[in-house]
Amino acid sequence: MRLSKSRFVAGLQCHKRLYLLVHEPELVGEPDQRMQARFDQGIEVGRFARELFQEGVLVETGDGELREALSETSRLMAEGKILVIFEATFDHQKVLVRVDILQRIRRGERWRLIEVKSSSNRKDYYLADVAIQRFVLEGLGFKVDPCLMLLNRDYVFDGKSYDLGRLFKIVEVTPETDALLKEVPAEIQTQLEMLSQETAPDDKPGPQCTKPFRCEFFNICNRPVPVEDVSLLPRLSQSKFEKLTKLGVTSIRDIPADFSLTKPQQHARAAAVSGKAWFSKDLKKKLGELRTPLYFMDFETLGPAIPRFAGMRPFEPIPFQWSVHVRRKPESELEHYEFLAEDASDPRAAFLKNLRQVIGDTGHILVYNKAFESGVLGKLAERFPEHKPAVNRLQARLWDLLPVIRSHTYHIEYRGSFSLKYVLPALVPEMSYEAMGVSEGEEAGAVWDAMIHGRLTEEEKKKAKRDLLAYCCQDTLAMVRLLEVLEAA
Repeated sequence: MRLSKSRFVAGLQCHKRLYLLVHEPELVGEPDQRMQARFDQGIEVGRFARELFQEGVLVETGDGELREALSETSRLMAEGKILVIFEATFDHQKVLVRVDILQRIRRGERWRLIEVKSSSNRKDYYLADVAIQRFVLEGLGFKVDPCLMLLNRDYVFDGKSYDLGRLFKIVEVTPETDALLKEVPAEIQTQLEMLSQETAPDDKPGPQCTKPFRCEFFNICNRPVPVEDVSLLPRLSQSKFEKLTKLGVTSIRDIPADFSLTKPQQHARAAAVSGKAWFSKDLKKKLGELRTPLYFMDFETLGPAIPRFAGMRPFEPIPFQWSVHVRRKPESELEHYEFLAEDASDPRAAFLKNLRQVIGDTGHILVYNKAFESGVLGKLAERFPEHKPAVNRLQARLWDLLPVIRSHTYHIEYRGSFSLKYVLPALVPEMSYEAMGVSEGEEAGAVWDAMIHGRLTEEEKKKAKRDLLAYCCQDTLAMVRLLEVLEAA
């Protein structure tokens, strides 16, 4: 039984998660489109990072060839002419690590340990990843300077060739990992003892189920709770949850009237007590702001770590799809327009051109989370300055349905969330995102990327196109139907 850097970090999040990953990995299942896209992105970033070190040598051995990997690493480190090693492999006190990039400095007296991450921001759990590698190498007697290699959000791709020295930034994290390093030996021992047990530890669900990210076994530990469960109050803090638990309150309807709640939490309590949807008295006044014709608009984007087109930065969204429903008057028949890029060329110019042809010059444009669509439009205006005045006028017409739903409505079936995925079936029961081929934004980006880069068969490509169009259409039609419910309330 050995630990690896990924296993060690998993154990820091939750011991039960680590136990299941080791002993019952089949519970994870095959990666979905989103997870596969994340894996693929990590591989792509790693490949670009290696290109920055042209003199690097890869330890090319498989996962089952540990002895060969250890031997090859030793040989390369002993050979003074080898300045950089990729996937250098080390084993110490039942911990196996493979270092992304190991760079010789000071004639081999020290080594630069570089952990590559497909992120532009340093995250705390990255430090644990580096600390376990530092523990192994220093335990074997090597002197190392631990570093993170991140993407530089200030870098702008010229559309021709990548300046790798500017695309990446290397940050030394010696002081940040010093304190962690002291805790590593005890945590290793705890994890190994836990893994030797016959059953998984009985860790209770808590914040660790979603931090630093959602656990693969979330649904195993977090069984569905009734819609009135107090844990489903909107934006419920841990401290407030603990206070309610001490009071013996398990249902939202039983929360004492004098218990301090935020406005959305008060609305949730009102809906639970009445047993029906809550609508504010000011809703009609808010809806009175709307000016026809009404355009219901939604964008889909992909934010690749490595910028693909001129003028783009790492993780800058590529807008590849939009849907617009138009309601000229309340009694008018709906009109629908859509756009979907179908190849790997830069879609931004066609995206904006086609959108401007249908969006008109007057009337409000309804979106769900205005900051997103406005941000995409702002980037398009930067790229195509000749369209900036028109884009600015378009941005001024945006009308955000999300804060209206959040401030003026609540249904117990929201389950504490104001996402369309919950709000829509609660207020419009005949509509939902269940059983759709694509059912959320990140998945849409992953499917589109696979479609345009030839990773799908012809039949799969046709299905992907249908699924993408249906999903984006659903988002804008959802806003139409939600507005009709609000107008009738």
